[in-house]
Amino acid sequence: MKTKLIAVVGPTGTGKSDLAIRLAQTLQSKGFDSEIVNADSMQLYRGMNIGTAKLPLAERGGIEHHLLDVLDVTQESTAAAYQALARPLIENLQSRGVVPILVGGSMLYLAAVLNNFEFSARDEALRAQLESELETNGLANLYLKLKSLDPDTASRIDPANPRRVIRALEVVTLTGEPFAAALPKEIDSWQPVIEIGLNSERAHLVQRLSKRVENMWAQGLVEEARVLIDSGIREGKTASVAIGYKQALAQIDGLISEEQAIEQTVQMTQRYARRQMSWFRRDNRIQWLDYQDTACLAKAQALLDAAIGE
Repeated sequence: MKTKLIAVVGPTGTGKSDLAIRLAQTLQSKGFDSEIVNADSMQLYRGMNIGTAKLPLAERGGIEHHLLDVLDVTQESTAAAYQALARPLIENLQSRGVVPILVGGSMLYLAAVLNNFEFSARDEALRAQLESELETNGLANLYLKLKSLDPDTASRIDPANPRRVIRALEVVTLTGEPFAAALPKEIDSWQPVIEIGLNSERAHLVQRLSKRVENMWAQGLVEEARVLIDSGIREGKTASVAIGYKQALAQIDGLISEEQAIEQTVQMTQRYARRQMSWFRRDNRIQWLDYQDTACLAKAQALLDAAIGE
């Protein structure tokens, strides 16, 4: 193949996992080994299955999947650590003649692999100070602090996500520059890649995401969250605030009703999808396909044919 790395990206709930499996099967039918590398930050966690829409083994089409279930819920997940895991894995697969298909919607995680850039330094003492401020003064006050120091970044991150707020404050405090300054101004590819993006009309995706969340509750998300309490999910900086799990834990604690938990999760999921598209629109490598298009798979396969040289 001329291009030996494929990425399937796009907002949550657009069918990326299913398309990636079909593409891997297509490559195998043409004589190329292909395996999938997860780029969903929450699917890295063991036990977080329903709320992350993680495909069970029986639904993976016989395709090997990597970087699923590699973290305990007590461990923190970062894009820098993911980069250190994913890049060597991809290079190892390629060295064995396997075409990796990177699949997910976690924007910074995808960028950490696909783009050339280094992450800003971390300062544990400063993080501890910011986390103490979070406990003492609350997230709203931390967000206001970020807004005064770096209004551009504040406008682009979720004010309800303490990890993102703290990381942005950490970077701006350490470097004296906006968090966005740590990201490359132009896309500089780590290696040649075919990026296939899935999306559709906004109204359809909104309805689709709403139904998806309702199905997660019907499938037992609350019980899954209850089991994860014993595994330490409440202590996990990343896992405890994952969309769906945070609301399920609040429901278990009696802080909100099931109806409120579902409604909040729907709203957060739809808001997250908007932020994903805002990010992905800046990547001009992405070749967008409409997941409602009956020819979507055929068009994606045509992109593979171009990479193969057929």
